Amino acid sequence: MGGLRRRLLHVAEGTSWAVGLVGLVWWGVVQIGMTTATRHELARFSAIQAASAQGGTPDQSLWSAKRISEWRKAVSTPGPAPIAVLRIAKIRLEVPVLPGTDDLTLERGVGHIEDTARPGAVGNSGLAGHRDSFFRGLKDIAPGDTIEVTTLTETIVYRIERTWVVMPEDVSVLDPTPTRALTLVTCYPFYFAGSAPQRFIVRAVEAGDERVIPPLSSEGSVCPRCGMRPIVALVRPSHIP
Repeated sequence: MGGLRRRLLHVAEGTSWAVGLVGLVWWGVVQIGMTTATRHELARFSAIQAASAQGGTPDQSLWSAKRISEWRKAVSTPGPAPIAVLRIAKIRLEVPVLPGTDDLTLERGVGHIEDTARPGAVGNSGLAGHRDSFFRGLKDIAPGDTIEVTTLTETIVYRIERTWVVMPEDVSVLDPTPTRALTLVTCYPFYFAGSAPQRFIVRAVEAGDERVIPPLSSEGSVCPRCGMRPIVALVRPSHIP
């Protein structure tokens, strides 16, 4: 009887050691996985930051003297980390995308408009910039030109579908879309003394998602893909000069 008890105790002890060892190995695997994932995310975030700072001073050949001065002040002030990088090769633009559209943000880069899809996400992502600094080159873009947005996880290529001019109080072009879309907003005319009265809009869709779109009727039917109407105007926020 005593021998049987000892054998059972040995079996129980061995089982406990085995369970403990399996648990320890599992814990180690989880910790290694978490550490690897964290390092990977940090590396991707560092890549975004490096890309946003690449080249130091941006091409300011088209900028107003006021914007150049304000940019120099802004970059010397600590600010939020970029959430993406916007590139338009045709106009030699590479600029960080920052959260929000306050004055300091728009002096440092372009701003992600609140309540629109985050850059790279499905939906309509709105980005605002000054007409006399980062977004002045938009005057030279055209349908068919490409735009790249690099996020922490991927680089998305968009193709410009159309450009148009609207009034500030209508925000319909920022309405959600069923697929990835990018809406760039700046004030218009590009060369205007004082507060510009209109807004210049660039709408781009993910490359490869260009589908045949039925013509829009004069009654204001909505495009089934991008959600636009024949007559639209913009923009939120209205303070972008």
